[in-house]
Amino acid sequence: MNYNAASSNYPQNTGRKLHKRPVEAPGFETTGYAPPPVQAPYNLYNPPGGMPQNNAIPNYSQQMPGPPFGAPTMPMGGYVGGYPNAPPVGVGGLGVGDPGLLANPIVTNVAMQYGSALVGSGKQLVDREFEKYVPVTRLKYYFAVDTSYVMRKLKLLFFPFTHSDWSVKYEQNEPVQPRYEVNAPDLYIPTMAYVTYVLVAGLVLGVQNRFTPEFLGIQASSALAWTIAEILIELVTLYITNIQTNLKTLDLLAFAGYKFVGIIFAVLVNLIFLKTGYYFALAYSSLALAFFLMRTLKWQVLADIESVQQPSPASYAPAVDNRAIGHKRRLYFLVSVAGIQPLLMWWLSSHLTS
Repeated sequence: MNYNAASSNYPQNTGRKLHKRPVEAPGFETTGYAPPPVQAPYNLYNPPGGMPQNNAIPNYSQQMPGPPFGAPTMPMGGYVGGYPNAPPVGVGGLGVGDPGLLANPIVTNVAMQYGSALVGSGKQLVDREFEKYVPVTRLKYYFAVDTSYVMRKLKLLFFPFTHSDWSVKYEQNEPVQPRYEVNAPDLYIPTMAYVTYVLVAGLVLGVQNRFTPEFLGIQASSALAWTIAEILIELVTLYITNIQTNLKTLDLLAFAGYKFVGIIFAVLVNLIFLKTGYYFALAYSSLALAFFLMRTLKWQVLADIESVQQPSPASYAPAVDNRAIGHKRRLYFLVSVAGIQPLLMWWLSSHLTS
């Protein structure tokens, strides 16, 4: 090679620093190894793999920026402005529209507890409103009976003269249930006696060839109407005479319904011994019922008067007179309730003996 120092191709020393040209690395053809491609920055509007089509699930493996604050939303969780659809947020990592939401035990337990609380509150509201018109709690007390009580009560109604203890036992200011106290009033025997009375009336009318469905309906409604009228008269009498007792309306209903036991006995005796047996049975059952009511109501009507001690006449003379007057009113009420029973028993059964 000829060397020519004056050649123009040779760079002149001008005092400036010369940069060397980088030597390119050998390519795949020389070494057999290709360098990794340079990855382009993430493009929000053109993500790798393209935008998801139709219902395809987008790739969220890379960090993507969220939507701007206040951006309007689109259906299915999308955002206006080119943002892809985001998965809906739900409870426990499940979406609101995810069918697996109901399978989550936490959601199921919460829903069951809320439903139970809602049903319980609704039941309490219905019971409270229904209790205002129908005393269900009190009715449960009057029907708390058993077979032993029914037999002892029927024996007491037919043979009250052999009974000595007529007081009603109390437990925590509440009377003991009838199954444990034979002197307590009940509504089971009066209800069954009323139904049996209607059936026996139909039997007697059939034997006498006078049975008709209309007459049987009149018989049932008439007996019920007279019973209700009797209770109303007793309540009005207690109100007018200002008699304070422990008697309740259901107690009066129970005492008024015991008369049907004696009526059934008298009507059945009439089928065998005709009118002679009927009058004898009616007289005995009426007397037994009157005695039973006198001794039973005495503890309800006269108990508070007799429990008061006799005060000094010198200092409490007006009080003694008022107490004596109140005692007479209570005694008249007691006698009237017991005395009207034979008349009602005859009225409700005499037409069945023809």
